[in-house]
Amino acid sequence: MRLEFDRLSFLVIEDNAHMRRLLAAMLEAFGATAIHQAPDGQAGLELFANEKPDIVLLDWEMPGMDGLAVARRMRDRAWSHNAFVPILMVTAHSEKGRVVAARDAGVSDFLTKPVNPKNLHEKLLGLVIDQRPFIATKDYFGPDRRRPNPPTYFGPERRRPLALSDGGKAP
Repeated sequence: MRLEFDRLSFLVIEDNAHMRRLLAAMLEAFGATAIHQAPDGQAGLELFANEKPDIVLLDWEMPGMDGLAVARRMRDRAWSHNAFVPILMVTAHSEKGRVVAARDAGVSDFLTKPVNPKNLHEKLLGLVIDQRPFIATKDYFGPDRRRPNPPTYFGPERRRPLALSDGGKAP
């Protein structure tokens, strides 16, 4: 499937100027024309509120407000004009604990640095085409944290369908 990047607006929030320019250059190569850039979390939130981007690319470690705080603020339905905006966390840290923390902050997907155009394109396509439903609980608002259950996986962590796990009676 082809994504029309020229019809989308992007916000890149990254404190490293070189990485920020690199991400913007990749987006331009994909055909994007509306690319807003912020050097830190606070400036990113201001651009988010003013420019209303369709997709946000967000670094984790930044001075002042880090990427998790920015993501939580964007998911805050009392503050955000679009709490459903797809957020791609782009970071050099890929430890499981960080991935889980980003997921729990409402990040839509995770991409580790160094970034290459193919992986960035695939992640952006996934954010637009395969959007997960959003969940609202007392402590969380964001994309459903569960990934689809592939029918070919039969390992110990496979989720069972409701009909099999409760005798066919939904709660």
